[in-house]
Amino acid sequence: MTTTLKIDSDDSAKKAANVVRKAQSKDIRKRWLLSLPALVIIFFAAAGPLLIVVIYSFLEPGDYTGVIWIFTTENWFNVVMERDIFDDNLVWADAHLSIFWRSIKLSLVTTVMTAIFGIPTAYFIATRSPKSRNIWLFLITIPFWTNLLVRTFAIQELIRNKGVINKFLQWVGLTNEPIEMLFTDFAVGFGMTYVYLPLMVLPVYASIEKLDFRLVEGAYDLYASRWQCFKKIIVPLVRPGLIAGSILVFIPCLGAYVTPRILGGGHQLMFGNLIALQFGQGKNWPLGAALSLTLMILVMIALIYFVKVTSSDEKKNV
Repeated sequence: MTTTLKIDSDDSAKKAANVVRKAQSKDIRKRWLLSLPALVIIFFAAAGPLLIVVIYSFLEPGDYTGVIWIFTTENWFNVVMERDIFDDNLVWADAHLSIFWRSIKLSLVTTVMTAIFGIPTAYFIATRSPKSRNIWLFLITIPFWTNLLVRTFAIQELIRNKGVINKFLQWVGLTNEPIEMLFTDFAVGFGMTYVYLPLMVLPVYASIEKLDFRLVEGAYDLYASRWQCFKKIIVPLVRPGLIAGSILVFIPCLGAYVTPRILGGGHQLMFGNLIALQFGQGKNWPLGAALSLTLMILVMIALIYFVKVTSSDEKKNV
């Protein structure tokens, strides 16, 4: 009798497990069916165009525009190499490499400058009263209300030869001739720092807002200077926000187009300008596609690096 009851209970448990398994599989199928429209949209909106770019990067350029459907890897060589017009030997593409270096350099400089100005700004906002804090946050987000093109032209008015800054410097007698700031690396870096500064301030502010200021008070009680407190207490605790802000600033800077185009003119090109040039005046769509994928690879490398730094910091904190 006991053996029969045990067998019946085992059969009931198996049946219950089968029912649960079938219900789970049915639920999974329903979820996939519900997410199918979103997956289709993602494929055609993201993966589809990316696949076209990948295919174009392995085709030959057309005579005037478009592509010729002949497979070649020449475009990927042309990203960093080019053929000499006299002996057809492969040489370094100095123009491309200089643009690559300028893009990375200006992106790093912009990230550092936004951090230098963004951390004190975020700390100032976080230490205000709740009422005034909301006002300061509102002021930080005001630039987003204006089109990027308009803001960039406003910066151009500030730094051009007959702009506000040069007129002021001549008026106070600090210089007799206007300082050449427009169409330089300084102009591009200055413009991108202004444009992307809020993207650094907001994540750092979110980290500082969660900061336990009793640690800061304890550091002061132990006779730590303001710089020691900032370096040893505040910066390590707000590092997650600083890393997030660095990602939000560095990655858009790599592919920036509007700011280098207006403030750098045709002299200080960056990655985005080079890609647009190939699709436009250069009429070399395959090379433009290869350059676009190169930019994507650089962005992925930067993201992987930032993720590794973040994960290592989390392990240290644990």
